[in-house]
Amino acid sequence: MMRSEATAKPAAPDGPPTEATDAVAETGHSQWLLCRAGEHLCAIPIEHVIETMRLLPIEAVSGAPPYVRGLTIIRGAPVPVIDTGLLVGERATRSTRLVTVRTGRRTIALTAEAVMGVSTMAPDKLSQFPPLLRACASEAIEAIGMLDAELLFFLRAARIAPEDLLDRLEFEGALS
Repeated sequence: MMRSEATAKPAAPDGPPTEATDAVAETGHSQWLLCRAGEHLCAIPIEHVIETMRLLPIEAVSGAPPYVRGLTIIRGAPVPVIDTGLLVGERATRSTRLVTVRTGRRTIALTAEAVMGVSTMAPDKLSQFPPLLRACASEAIEAIGMLDAELLFFLRAARIAPEDLLDRLEFEGALS
């Protein structure tokens, strides 16, 4: 039987730190939301995750990069939707869920086939890309790791959507 490199734990509710969050801080471990995006398993820093939700209607935006599916309305505001499968690979995500993420002062939504839960990772489980692959690695991918026998892509929340793209959408009045 294979053992997981990461231990899934339920997300702590908003509020004061718990024993579990104190233990994570003391050991240097970090918490990540795990999502399935096409053939890929992705991890998003939990401190950037706002919420997960069912898929909402998405309207295409002309001139956007291929990994930008369009805009959706979340809590009364237009939010760009990024196809996580195209962000980290070459195959679009068969989306069933959205994960809203704070990137600086803005919110974006990432598509996911499934949200698998919160996992606590030791820093030594994250590896930088091998030198041969660094040039082709997406700016959005911070590191790689393994979960069971599968590659795990750790996303860099602040780099998921380029600032110039978000600025352009905001300038055109699409984002508030």
